[in-house]
Amino acid sequence: MKCLKCGHPDSKVVDSRSADDSKSIRRRRECLSCGFRFTTYERIELSPLYVIKRDGSREKFDRNKVIHGLARACEKRPVSMAKIEAIANEIEFELWEKSEEEIPTQQIGEMVMEKLRKIDDVAYVRFASVYKQFKDIDTFITELTNMLEARGKND
Repeated sequence: MKCLKCGHPDSKVVDSRSADDSKSIRRRRECLSCGFRFTTYERIELSPLYVIKRDGSREKFDRNKVIHGLARACEKRPVSMAKIEAIANEIEFELWEKSEEEIPTQQIGEMVMEKLRKIDDVAYVRFASVYKQFKDIDTFITELTNMLEARGKND
């Protein structure tokens, strides 16, 4: 690693430790020429994930959009931001595990609904009503009925 102070091409690692919940490595380095100490971070570089939207257009996967959708659904519900972040992390990890470079938005929406269904019924219904684009009260009632029936089977 090139020294930031003198530009010397060699440095030695003085200390290494995990950072960002073990998603990166923090390294303290010392220049072999001038002794200047500096910090570097090493992260895994993944190929970009693309989302195929309903209209067929493509855009890069944006974890913040998942967090925003979850936060909106969980507004005024007993779901912490830490839990929302954890769900977003789980979804992102599951998408990377699939080893597909392009993921339809429908698949991401289904994953979000599955996670919400497990933690908060109201948040699930809120998200589902937007995601599934409920057109009328009958569609909404059908979804609630299905949810209650599923709950009865699990109890």
